[in-house]
Amino acid sequence: MKASKIFLVAASMSMSAAAIAAGAHDGGHGAGSGEPGKASEASRTITVEMYDNYYDPEEISVKPGETVRFMVENKGKLVHEFNVGTPDMHEAHQEEMMMMVEHGVIQGGKLNHDMMNMDMGNGHSMKHDDPNSVLLEPGQSKEVVWKFSEKGNIEFACNVPGHYQAGMYGEVNFE
Repeated sequence: MKASKIFLVAASMSMSAAAIAAGAHDGGHGAGSGEPGKASEASRTITVEMYDNYYDPEEISVKPGETVRFMVENKGKLVHEFNVGTPDMHEAHQEEMMMMVEHGVIQGGKLNHDMMNMDMGNGHSMKHDDPNSVLLEPGQSKEVVWKFSEKGNIEFACNVPGHYQAGMYGEVNFE
């Protein structure tokens, strides 16, 4: 078994029982980092390339209150996420992403879009449609427009199980 698969299995086994019971994947995972921005108000565009377990660039600088348009491209061989938030938000979100793996939504290098639409009860699904985040298959690109709040401990990360732990996160530095 390849080391990456062993790591993924180990990461999945270390997830809490709460992750298994959590269910749905939705609900504004960017709390504390800012708010959705309007593309017309973006001061600049930053291209972010995702590779298998790292980003290019690995850090960005923003001003408090700045709106940035991110053009995110997955240049890796696996499904990856670009998600702007606090470290605590990423930790909680990783549990939901584990559910996406356990239910067959994330399948290595592809997404099962039918499973993303599955009704998990109480109006919840496994859609990955938060405004601070994109989940991309290899070769895909999408944009995220985000207005950063006041200075804080903010990062961008891939919360696909095992990816954050392998170093796939970057710092947001405030100028």
